[in-house]
Formats: sequence, structure tokens, C-alpha cells
Amino acid sequence: MTEATTANPNNKSRRPRGERMDMAQQLQALRAGTDGATTAPEADQAPTQAGRQRPQHQQQRKKPQKAQGRQQPSQQKQQQQPQQSARPQRKVHPALERLFELYPNLFGARFLPLKLGVYEELIARHPDDFKAEDLKVAMGLHARSTRYLESVAAGHPRHDLDGNVAEPVAPEHVHHAILELHRRRSQRTGEDLRPQLVARLARAVEASGLDREAYAVLVRSRDANNNAVLDEALALLAEQAAKREALLRAFEASGRSEKEFAEMYGMTQGEVTRTLQRARADRTAAAAAPQAAEAPQAAAAPEAAEPTAAPETPAAD
Repeated sequence: MTEATTANPNNKSRRPRGERMDMAQQLQALRAGTDGATTAPEADQAPTQAGRQRPQHQQQRKKPQKAQGRQQPSQQKQQQQPQQSARPQRKVHPALERLFELYPNLFGARFLPLKLGVYEELIARHPDDFKAEDLKVAMGLHARSTRYLESVAAGHPRHDLDGNVAEPVAPEHVHHAILELHRRRSQRTGEDLRPQLVARLARAVEASGLDREAYAVLVRSRDANNNAVLDEALALLAEQAAKREALLRAFEASGRSEKEFAEMYGMTQGEVTRTLQRARADRTAAAAAPQAAEAPQAAAAPEAAEPTAAPETPAAD
């Protein structure tokens, strides 16, 4: 048996050429070589498998850490959201708290326009409760509050400290309260509220009982934008008055009853009745306006023409 046939192909180590093995040694070498072939790959694969499994264990350990890291900012945001949404509470002036205790119907859940000169009445009634300067500051805060301006803009009458109606709010005060409320809402919402402002000013002009020209003279200011809005409101009222006048003329020329006229124009009878009444009131007011303007001039003329009486001279003795 030659060396090539007896050598173990799987055994890499070879004996020196001079040494020859007998049959028993060759069998032992063959058995040892077979066992080594089966066990060596397992020994070689063990470290590689361990090396492959180690990153997997590390990834499994890191995953919950990453998840926790991702949840922490969201939890912080959820905790911060209620803090950011909650507005800081403003401190109420101590004098306003005292006013609420004394007059809850005027300074409580509902604000009402106050009678002019109410500051002096409060000082006279409660000299020990209020300092003059503190009360002045508190009343200024109250009068500039949005809730108070809303009550003035709504046209509610002024009230005294006992809750009795004292006097109506002047038209110019209603007008300026509407403008201020519009300014605040526009800044808060960023929306174009001009059409709503024009319509509300138009209703305020009608509620004042003044004609359009007199109202304009009363409330016009140096603010060009406010004057432009006022002109739009007056133009809207003029357009509405022209439509009412046209409807009244058409009704007078038709010779029909209000019911028949309403059916002819596709309107309800109540709507026609209200529109005709407004149109007749407009005519009466337009006719009375020149007479009202001429009356003061006519009254002043006789006084100017009346001769002044000469001073009395003492009688001669």
C-alpha cells in the first residue's frame, strides 16, 4: 500500500516520509480524521454564529431604548400642550372686586352702561371703601373692557348705581364702541369684517333717530378709514331708502290693495306693509328736516331786530 492511498485526504498534517504506519495505526488515523472532519466545522461555525447572534441581541436590547427615546418628546409635548393652551389669568383690580361685591347687577355677570358721573357718586357713597386714584384706574379698566363696550354698542341705556335707567347712550358713544370692537376682533381673527361693520353702523344710524347728515356731522372724526366706513354705511342706507321710495311710488301708481300688490311683486303682505310704512316715515322726516333747520334761524331773527331798551335815567328832583 502506497503513501498516496493510505494518506487521509481530510487530514492536513502529514507524517514525515520516513515513517510508515501499520494497519492498526492507519485505522486509528482514519477514524480520528473522520471525527475531526465532523467536529471541526462545528467548531469553526460556533464563533461565527455567536458573532452573528450577538448583534441581534444588541438590537433587541436597543429597540426598547429607541422606543422610549421617541416616546419621551411626545410625552413632553402632551404635558406642555395644556400649559401652553391655558392662558395666564389676569389679576383683577381690588377696586373692581369690591365693586362687584357692592353692585353685582352692574359689575357682575352682565355689564350695563353706567350713568355719567357715577364715579363721583361712588366716592360720595363709599368714602372708606375706595381711594380716589384707585377707583379712577378701576373705572377706566371697566369702561375699556370688551364686555362693557359690547353693552354700549348694543345701545342699552345707561343705569345709575341702584340699577334704574338714567339716560340713553349718546349716538357717538355707540358709534365709537362699534368701531373699537371691530378693531379688536379684526386683530384677533385676522378676517375681513368690514361688511359686518358697515351693516352694523347702518343699523346704529337708524336706531339713533337722526337723519344721515346729522349723524355724519356728529360722529365724523379725523380717522380717514373710519370716515370711509361711515360713508359706506350712509350710502347703504341711502340705497335702501331709495328702494323703499320706489316701492311706495309703484304701490301708489298701481291702485291695488297691499295684498294684491304683494302678490304681484312676489312679496308677503307683511313685508309690503312694513316697507311702505318705512317709506312714508322717510318722506315725513325728509319734509320736516328743512323746517327744523329754518326754525332756529327764524327764532333768532326777531331777537336780533328787537331794539335794546335805553338805560333808565334817574328822575330829576
